[in-house]
Amino acid sequence: MSAALALGDALGIPPLAMAGLLPVIEAVMVAKLNEQMERPDG
Repeated sequence: MSAALALGDALGIPPLAMAGLLPVIEAVMVAKLNEQMERPDG
């Protein structure tokens, strides 16, 4: 989580906005990871 906040800071995104976006970002990351794990070559 601290890495995501640091990335947001580097991009000029306020920490409060990043905290609001983190659940959405995490959901996308988990979905993509699951897609990769389900592939035969993943």
